[in-house]
Amino acid sequence: MKTVLITGAERGIGQALFQKFLSEGYFAIGTYHVNEPEPQENTQWFKLDLSRSESIQECVQAIINTGRKIDVVINNAGILADEEETSVVIEKLRKTFEVNLIGTIDFTEKILPQMSEDGHVVMISSTAGSLELVGKVSHFMGHYPAYKISKAALNMYARTLALKYQDQLIVSCVHPGWVKTAIGGEEADLTPEQAADGIYKIAGGRPETGGFWFDGERLPW
Repeated sequence: MKTVLITGAERGIGQALFQKFLSEGYFAIGTYHVNEPEPQENTQWFKLDLSRSESIQECVQAIINTGRKIDVVINNAGILADEEETSVVIEKLRKTFEVNLIGTIDFTEKILPQMSEDGHVVMISSTAGSLELVGKVSHFMGHYPAYKISKAALNMYARTLALKYQDQLIVSCVHPGWVKTAIGGEEADLTPEQAADGIYKIAGGRPETGGFWFDGERLPW
């Protein structure tokens, strides 16, 4: 039985992904920020706060202690701290980077030794972080700059990781779409379950490493 590890799996896209992988026969490990979800068969849960290095270390060590090799890691946890902003607010930029970039990188680097040799690392990114698309998508224009900057930086981390481990791991960035979540809002196009189906096409497969994807199709960086 393969094992998937999903951060921020207690709600939204992460929760839908967690259930999707379970339904596909995976053992699912999830992290949560505040409230631990109810246990299910073939699951384990661990507390994680990506803004705290101590929490990252404790979470990774607890996962290592399970003795399970991880086949798929999905870095789903993230925040949108500047939804109403059109200019960079440094305090919100720092807060966003601590979770969306620095904490995610720290967690990933620490969990890599626990991964299977042919494992797959997936970053839940966004077209908001695409340098080519950011000026072409109307609801991205001028809003939440810290979030956009963090996702662009996460994309670059994924590219560098793909190059470093090109003969050992697959590394992918995935845009989930505009999803009805706390971040996406109720006007969004997709349900978390629909987004999870699209993400699974890449995360559960063997795509070319170093790609940026949406619903199985390549996206421009």
